[in-house]
Amino acid sequence: MFGTRWRVLIILAVLLLTLAYALPNFAGPGLQKMLPDSRVNLGLDLRGGIHLTLGVEVGKAVTNSLALAGQDLRREAMDRKIVVLRPHVVGGSTLEFLLPRADDEAGLKELCAKRFPQLVLSEPQRGESGQLRYTAQFDPREITRLEELTMDQALRTIRNRIDQFGVAEPDIRKQAGNRIQVQLPGISDPRRAVQLLGQTAHLEFHLVRDDVDSKQAVLPAGVVSLPLLEKSHGSLEKQAGTICVERDAMLTGEDVSDARPAFDSMNQSYVALNFNSRGATVFERVTAENVGKRMAIVLDGKVYSAPVIRERIGGGRASISGSFTTAEAQDLAIVLRAGSLPAPVTVLEERTVGPSLGQESIDSGLRAGLVGALLVMLFMAIYYGLSGVIADGMLLFTLLIILAGMSAFGGTLTLPGIAGIVLTIGMAVDANVLIYERIREEMRHGLSPLAAVKTGFDHASVAIFDSNLTTIITAVILYQFGTGPVRGFAVTLSLGILGSMFTAVFVSRTIFEAWARSRGGRALSI
Repeated sequence: MFGTRWRVLIILAVLLLTLAYALPNFAGPGLQKMLPDSRVNLGLDLRGGIHLTLGVEVGKAVTNSLALAGQDLRREAMDRKIVVLRPHVVGGSTLEFLLPRADDEAGLKELCAKRFPQLVLSEPQRGESGQLRYTAQFDPREITRLEELTMDQALRTIRNRIDQFGVAEPDIRKQAGNRIQVQLPGISDPRRAVQLLGQTAHLEFHLVRDDVDSKQAVLPAGVVSLPLLEKSHGSLEKQAGTICVERDAMLTGEDVSDARPAFDSMNQSYVALNFNSRGATVFERVTAENVGKRMAIVLDGKVYSAPVIRERIGGGRASISGSFTTAEAQDLAIVLRAGSLPAPVTVLEERTVGPSLGQESIDSGLRAGLVGALLVMLFMAIYYGLSGVIADGMLLFTLLIILAGMSAFGGTLTLPGIAGIVLTIGMAVDANVLIYERIREEMRHGLSPLAAVKTGFDHASVAIFDSNLTTIITAVILYQFGTGPVRGFAVTLSLGILGSMFTAVFVSRTIFEAWARSRGGRALSI
């Protein structure tokens, strides 16, 4: 299909390209400036780092969405001159509200059907004074959609936080049971990373109920008691007491568009917030309706501050204060700016891999690879003579292709990935063995060296393609359905198979045909 000259040009182009992507892994700073900016990243098991399993409370996100739907229903009903009183969530899955005027029943149903089709209204209960008490729930499809959306948003938010934290090549993926797996290789401050991810930054704004004593045994419906925190400069936060707030949040962190650390006139750190358009509208309306009352700023179920609303606050801005250190304000701004998690997240499992253990894995893998490669290369040289030496050269070319491929695609090398490379060493010469034995057979049948080479490559290539194709299909399945380490094995195995097919079938054939022509009719060392 290709002439000899074109084959040589293709081989040289591939060789130069692989060298360009492989050399940055070994070159010094001066040479790296002239080469592509890509290197093989080491996985958690080789570089050390931290492994976390996070649990996402998707039920809380559904409850929050239901509470926000109640607030939106009240606001839109007010725009239509329909009065809806005290929308609140009961039992985490049911929205209750009152309709004082029974004459508004038809208008309410029309509003819900048009603007809130995800809510399933029950038949109202009529009170003594004629008011109607409604209950509503999300339909099952909406609950499923919200749970899936919560997991996707949590995954995206965690990835954004880690990117801003500066961790290279993190492995973040969803798992069954509303869990997220996070692997952070090579981080220099594991404790701070755990705090950054463990701090869910689930931000909420609640109205304070100063008319309710937080110490009483039974609280009114729709009221909860939360810990009120205080901090002295540079000390850990501690609980100063409890405070009663309305159960349903007026705003959540989903309404925050930006967050930045700042300093007040006393040079104390705080976090400045900017709301999105919806959040700004709701915040302005809530502050206008509740002048003189206190608003609690709740972060992860704890009240950091509860300032008094002095006047209507427009412009969509607020702040969180609490005697933060500069680092704490910076971290809190990161998690809020990257996106508040849609539901609380807890650290279910934490494992730390030390860099010394990773270095031992690298050393063991390198020793295994070198020993395997030397034994294979020695066997090929002894058994096949000069042809075996050519096969050894193809093996080194294949390893170079694997390294260049992982560098070009930003691959992460793991311990199973090293195992895949070691396996590739044996498989790389398998194609050469098939070809060499076929050439030997054709030469025994009386063909000339050049004819034997062409016939041997033609007949052996079919078997090589078939066997390698089945292995590649298996590797693709492993990559698609496997986790990080299994994927590392699949990547190196696939690159090794593709590289060995190129070197054995294409490069070796070019070398052997040129060698056979130069030998005339004399036998080859095979």
